[in-house]
Amino acid sequence: MDRYIGKLLDDRYEILERIGTGGMAVVYKGRDHRLNRLVAIKILKDDLAQDEEFRRRFHDESRAVAMLSHPNIMAVYDVSTSGDMDYIVMELLDGITLKQYMQRRGGKLSWKEALHFIIQIMKALSHAHSRGIIHRDIKPHNIMVLRDGSIKVADFGIARLTSACQNTMTQEALGSVHYISPEQARGSHIDARSDIYSAGVVLYEMLTGRLPYEGDSPVAVAIQHINSIPLSPRELEPDIPEALEAITLKAMASDVNKRYISADAMLADLEEFRRNPSISFDLPEDIRLMDGEDEPTQIIGANTPSAMTGGRRPARPMEAEDATQRIPRTGSSGNSRRTPPPRYDVSREEDRYPDELEERPNRWPIIAAAGAILIFLIGIGVFLVNILGDTFQGGHDITIPNLLGYTIEDAMQLDAVKDGGFTIQEVGDPIDSSYPEGTIATQSPKENAALRDTEENRVITVQLSKGTDGEDQTMPNLVDEEQGYALQLLKQMKDLELEVETTTEPSEDIEEEHVIRTDPEADTVLTKGQTVTVVVSSGKAAKSITVPPLTGLSLKRIDQTMLDGLDVTYKYEYDAVVASGLIIDQSIEAGTQVQEGASLTLIVSKGPAPAATPSPAPEQPSTSASPSESRVSKTIVVDLSSVGGETVRVRVMLGDSDVYPEQEVSVSLGKLDVPVTGDGDELVSVIVNGELVESRPLDSY
Repeated sequence: MDRYIGKLLDDRYEILERIGTGGMAVVYKGRDHRLNRLVAIKILKDDLAQDEEFRRRFHDESRAVAMLSHPNIMAVYDVSTSGDMDYIVMELLDGITLKQYMQRRGGKLSWKEALHFIIQIMKALSHAHSRGIIHRDIKPHNIMVLRDGSIKVADFGIARLTSACQNTMTQEALGSVHYISPEQARGSHIDARSDIYSAGVVLYEMLTGRLPYEGDSPVAVAIQHINSIPLSPRELEPDIPEALEAITLKAMASDVNKRYISADAMLADLEEFRRNPSISFDLPEDIRLMDGEDEPTQIIGANTPSAMTGGRRPARPMEAEDATQRIPRTGSSGNSRRTPPPRYDVSREEDRYPDELEERPNRWPIIAAAGAILIFLIGIGVFLVNILGDTFQGGHDITIPNLLGYTIEDAMQLDAVKDGGFTIQEVGDPIDSSYPEGTIATQSPKENAALRDTEENRVITVQLSKGTDGEDQTMPNLVDEEQGYALQLLKQMKDLELEVETTTEPSEDIEEEHVIRTDPEADTVLTKGQTVTVVVSSGKAAKSITVPPLTGLSLKRIDQTMLDGLDVTYKYEYDAVVASGLIIDQSIEAGTQVQEGASLTLIVSKGPAPAATPSPAPEQPSTSASPSESRVSKTIVVDLSSVGGETVRVRVMLGDSDVYPEQEVSVSLGKLDVPVTGDGDELVSVIVNGELVESRPLDSY
């Protein structure tokens, strides 16, 4: 049994069960007793917990991530140490990883679904990057898809720790290396744009069902990230819109300077594409090869600054044969100038004094610092303008109404539109959309946005829907999905107007309230108004049990396996014929077939009833014992030393009454003393773990 299960950390977090294991930690399901909620508890593995420096970084990184608060980021509630255990308490999510989701959908997603997920991923990265946190390991395995279709990015800050304890790429790293950025593969300095590259690879995989680069080892895959250019997504899936392909390839540009400068920049293009799928974006030059042009060959590490310059400022470009070496003129003077190599243009200062130019201070850091200060001052100005603008103009005092799904005529009749004085303007051609034809599919400003009250903000531009793209809709794979989630998915297929029926049946394999099968089956083309039957599991079928013959047997001699599956209770009665401890009768006749869990009552003999005590003669009150004098007090000693296990259930009865109701007792006590007071001939019964171990009159103790 896992040594952590059942433990209570810091008198607050109870560990219930193990739910996963990673390279650094083991994840458990737990309960926060202070807030009465289920949580996930990630405990650092023992070998890493011995490294004090690693433990320090583990806490620092985790506390930084705990500062993040965004609906698309897995929440970190607490970071602590309990004894020699270091652990993180996180949000417990009900869902599957994006990798598992893609596998269930056949490996790839429709471009609309991929767009839905990548927008949420970029929102999460935008929030983290704005707080100075880089994920470093964006991949489908670290992205959770919840039942409502939203996603949460997990394991922020963990990749930095992982890299700290792994000196080489191993097979264990293969899952991450498929999504690694070229600068990570080279070991160069990375920034937020590394996450953008990895997100681009995730988008590429969602759209095509393939990874851009494959190899037999992590190193082979890493080399391709540095040297190769991915196959165009539209060559693999022609239905992918050109603009979405351009966004994907720009995010995956090997040259970090040709990539999106920030998550916000990529998110802006994604939102623009979502509003207008026919928009065009330019592809980065370094990933659009000319016809017939061969892919350039590079040396691993050749693009890193240290490899190109040896840590010095890069030299000015020159022809290859001229750049081989420089030959100094011999002479004793330290200030003598060098003779320029052949074919230099001596009229150019840099060719006459190449070494002196190399030693001149680099002005670019100064220029960059001045630019950063200027940007900072501009940012402060914008901030003050916004704050003062809100103060004097009344702040965010209008809310944009939600017009999606309405016709323009119906939208204009909405109270929020009329009372708010909004104007609706149609722009562009109708677009493919899940909204009914002729209704509003997109709007700007966005629905429910809180804005300042200006004339410009009261004009809402909209695009209408032309309905679905005409493609056949197929039955989704709902097997093993939770019933509510499955029905919600079918309900969202509004244009088909499906008639959904549900039935239940037992299942040994499918969890209760999860889908066993559907009629029609997954991937079947659906028609409008079709009836869909969803078969839901009612849990495992109840087993049938044959009640054994128990009458006449001693409780001490009954094999507990005979009672498996039955809910057994015991009732004790005096019997002049049947010896104490033997079963007089059973409530269900032997040989009867009953369902598992049926209640069975066993009548157990307490032996002959004690003889009645004659009443004292009225004329001799002085010689009769008073009621208090006729009662006997004894201490019943229950031996626990021979009982196995850590605890035992003990019950002591006097006649039909409990003097020590059944309860758990630690075996480590060795014995249990139970004081009993009663008539001396009353029967004392000692029951351990449901079995009668002793039954005799109180006087005999």
